Amino acid sequence: MLIDDVEIKINAGNGGKGAVAFNKNLGSLGPVGGSGGKGGSVYGEGVSDLTALRQFRFKKEFFAENGKDGRDQFRDGRDGADLILKLPVGTAAHNLATGAEINFEKTGEKILLAKGGEGGKGNFHFRSSTNTSPKQFESGMTGEQFSFRMELKFIADVGFIGLPNVGKSSMLNKLTNAASKVGNYPFTTLEPHLGAYYELIIADIPGLIEGSSAGKGLGIKFLRHIERTRILFHFISAESPAPLKDYETIRKELDAWNAALLEKAERIFITKSDLVESEELEKKLSLLNKAGLNAMAISINDDKSIKEIEKILNEIKTEK
Repeated sequence: MLIDDVEIKINAGNGGKGAVAFNKNLGSLGPVGGSGGKGGSVYGEGVSDLTALRQFRFKKEFFAENGKDGRDQFRDGRDGADLILKLPVGTAAHNLATGAEINFEKTGEKILLAKGGEGGKGNFHFRSSTNTSPKQFESGMTGEQFSFRMELKFIADVGFIGLPNVGKSSMLNKLTNAASKVGNYPFTTLEPHLGAYYELIIADIPGLIEGSSAGKGLGIKFLRHIERTRILFHFISAESPAPLKDYETIRKELDAWNAALLEKAERIFITKSDLVESEELEKKLSLLNKAGLNAMAISINDDKSIKEIEKILNEIKTEK
């Protein structure tokens, strides 16, 4: 099960309190209380594991270590250990208190989410010519505490989109070593799948339907994944009685979700071309072309069309 949207609470560590202590050695009298250690901070770190948000499925609250209290003889308390949360590359961390959004876009990228509290000063730091035996000290500062919504949005070079059962998963399996489930019924793909064509990352986005942007079907869960793909491959089934309407349905849902998606580079393919008569296929291609859409007929059972797609992917690869 892919976890791609979850809320958690994080707690940075509190700073340790300063100590009140005096030197008992004759001739060396005076304050010797050490300061408290700094509380641990909470960081997010980008990782390539797209399933990393599973760690938040049941555990919802996380704590960095508190700083240790100061001690006598100028001994400062130890700093609390930082907490590092592993987050999939493509995660948007929404701070629900401040409204800030932090994006993790690179593997190994470490970003501060909540800062640990500073340690309090011990009485040694309050000494003066008029206060030779200070008993003042500082309590440690409280670490930052925030609730975050962790939202995974895939960063892919190519996103396969279209209505359910148009052959996206089959094409992903054909071009890459992915193992997406396929079948001749709607919603075969229940979660996004990724495949690698050399260094290109291809995302198979589950099928959208009319009304996806308003919450119908499965699509609203996955529209966000389209936002960070560079290029869209729009698949339309050759078996569809209304290919232009199918195309317009998907475009309408993209526009309703985020109008900027309509500006993405797009390639249009009529899939399953081997399942209809050539005359019918030509009529559907002509219909799309007359509407200003440059569509290409393809089939996973046609080596020539597969080579044409590979040629397109190779061109995208060189432009990367």
